[in-house]
Amino acid sequence: MAEDREVLRSIWSGQIPICFQLSSEETISFQKPDPVYIMCSRISYFPLVMDKAIKYFSRFVEQSKQQGTDLWIEYEDRPIKWHLPIGLSYDLVNDGTTTLPWNLIVHFDNFPDDKLVRCNNRALIQSLFMSTLKESDTLKHRSQIVSSMQKKEHNQMWHGLQDDKFDQFWKINKKLMEHANNELFRFIPFRIYQPDQPSFTQRPFKPIAESGEYQTLGDLVRFIFPDSFSEFDGEECDIKIVTHGIEPPFSTPLQWMSEHLSYPDNFLHLCAFPKR
Repeated sequence: MAEDREVLRSIWSGQIPICFQLSSEETISFQKPDPVYIMCSRISYFPLVMDKAIKYFSRFVEQSKQQGTDLWIEYEDRPIKWHLPIGLSYDLVNDGTTTLPWNLIVHFDNFPDDKLVRCNNRALIQSLFMSTLKESDTLKHRSQIVSSMQKKEHNQMWHGLQDDKFDQFWKINKKLMEHANNELFRFIPFRIYQPDQPSFTQRPFKPIAESGEYQTLGDLVRFIFPDSFSEFDGEECDIKIVTHGIEPPFSTPLQWMSEHLSYPDNFLHLCAFPKR
């Protein structure tokens, strides 16, 4: 792995200030509870950062709802998916006019089963995280790395993410980013999300083209959205790609992006937007 530790640490340290507010329709108190402000890690998940808000707001809802089994959050009438990293969720709704702190409404009732998967506790998030990590290893290394790890190494990665321990996490994760004998990843683990689409796009894509050249972000966009490039010069694209709140140049090699800009589950989570 051509490691640039400062890039890795910068991605790890990214945060979003979030204002959690209890739904006014669900409070049983005459006085509206104060909002809860939390600096949330971009690479984490809502169930890992919301304990403080849930404990506080549960005092203002009916006792039968205090267990939080129907807990969910929304932004401007749009339910937020629990199983997506926080930074990805924010990037998907940030149309350029979204202000900070990010204002989210917390609900303890009327879970939207038709729009969300129930995944609002740590055990489910851990299971999903490990499943996605194994999938990324299958794409990169034919499952050889994760399957050879001991259970304590899996736990070390999870607790490193859960407890915001960069060194603890990367001590193990670097094994997944290495490529022996100058061999690059077999395929690049990526998922492309669009705000108006219910699911992501994911296809096999190699880091090296048949010509032997490194494939770039632009090559990936052309592969997924072939009609997005100008038919006149073939260079202008009407789509922009955002990850971790930044818009990487289309000339960026995908192998480098996969090694340095992947989320902890080892996937590149990319948001695609039409250019204005």
